[in-house]
Amino acid sequence: MQKLSPQQIQLMKLLQVPALMLEQRIKQEIEENPALEEGLDDLGEQENQEDDYDGYDEDGGEELASDTPETDPNDEFDLSDYMEEDDIPSYRLNANNFSSDDERKDIPFSGGASFQEFLLSQLGLRSLSDRQMLIARHIIGNIDDSGYLQRDIHSLIDDLAFSLNIESNFKEVLQLIRVIQEFDPPGVGARDLQECLLLQIRRKTPQTVAIANATLLLEKNFNDFTRKHFEKIRKKHNFSEEELKDAIDEVLKLNPKPGGSLADSGKPSQYVVPDFILTNYSGDLELSLTSRNAPDLRINRTYSEMLETMAEAKGRADARQKDAMTFVKQKLDSAKWFIDAIRQRQNTLMVTMQAIMEFQKEYFLTGDETTLRPMILKDIAEMVQLDISTISRVANSKYVQTPFGTFLLKSFFSESLQTDSGEEVSTREVKKILQDCVEAEDKSKPLTDDELAAILNEKGYNIARRTVAKYREQLDIPVARLRKELT
Repeated sequence: MQKLSPQQIQLMKLLQVPALMLEQRIKQEIEENPALEEGLDDLGEQENQEDDYDGYDEDGGEELASDTPETDPNDEFDLSDYMEEDDIPSYRLNANNFSSDDERKDIPFSGGASFQEFLLSQLGLRSLSDRQMLIARHIIGNIDDSGYLQRDIHSLIDDLAFSLNIESNFKEVLQLIRVIQEFDPPGVGARDLQECLLLQIRRKTPQTVAIANATLLLEKNFNDFTRKHFEKIRKKHNFSEEELKDAIDEVLKLNPKPGGSLADSGKPSQYVVPDFILTNYSGDLELSLTSRNAPDLRINRTYSEMLETMAEAKGRADARQKDAMTFVKQKLDSAKWFIDAIRQRQNTLMVTMQAIMEFQKEYFLTGDETTLRPMILKDIAEMVQLDISTISRVANSKYVQTPFGTFLLKSFFSESLQTDSGEEVSTREVKKILQDCVEAEDKSKPLTDDELAAILNEKGYNIARRTVAKYREQLDIPVARLRKELT
């Protein structure tokens, strides 16, 4: 059985890490290995001094900061085992990787009050006894970020008895739930969607005819409304088409997740950091890696100088000094392996993305999804002579910034479908046409899966109804009945 070397295992793990998480992985490695350090580099100074650097300078890092003049560059550590290469690696010299204009700035986040704190602040304005306050706080603690109460009343009564030693009853807990349901945002504290929408519609002012009809619709015909049985509702309540449409419009203005916006405001925003930047210069595609993929790493000079000193005194070293020398060598080797793994990661990412760019060149030039060619992992693996598992690790977690948006590499892979003419087309192309058909349909009479399949067949795509249903679900498009709208 073939065994992987520690460096190969390290490389595979690094390949799976996207740009944003790479920084965390580097910080972890620096904490665990004191022989590795991070520092800002000056490439101009490096190129002038690279002849004086030892083999550990392959990371392209600045050997000494300008404020440490005590180290003599002519008195460098020079063991042959650690001088296999004395040039700066390509991943730090590649002009496309970074420039002097690149800046790493932390994005400041403002942390507001959480959704729970917002509700508790309103509770403090109510005139309640200490007992009621404890019960109400417990109820608020069971409201999720969407604004819904996640525990039924009987469970809340049991919780109060076990956790707070408070004997309560159904009426008391329900009364306090009603108090909380008067809080902002409207709809908070509801136990299901119907109650949430009713709490909101009842607080609307002024109470117009449309709002009154919407209230009746939610109270008496909620299930029919969710199933879009509009004709049944209209006949039951003698609504005209205009009255039903106005009532539905009022319901559609309500928020099914009243706590969502407030809960999200208290959380830091999550940003997608692209690993690649693809630019179109008048028809010429240029690919570069973001600066986060070119970290400033170097070998700690203290450790390399320590090993040099130990090597000079090797003949006079005792057992303890030999153990210390072995430890230092291990740390230096580990640091060198990590820097080399970063370089290999860099090369693998670039080679893989270059192949994807060439394979899907027409799409990256135009941004038209219908020009995407069928592409599977095997196609790229054969182009770059790498294992399919390696391509999968790159595609599953890396993003590319294009003139048309930022996309996960995995989204460019798709199976093929044969047309009437025998041409192989991407399933992404079929899904795009399917989506266009749904967007252009008459919403009062939405297209069924059979009708969509017939349209695609007319366009030359051999596709069955069940395949249309599968693609529709993948695109998060509901069935025809649920797409129906009153016009």
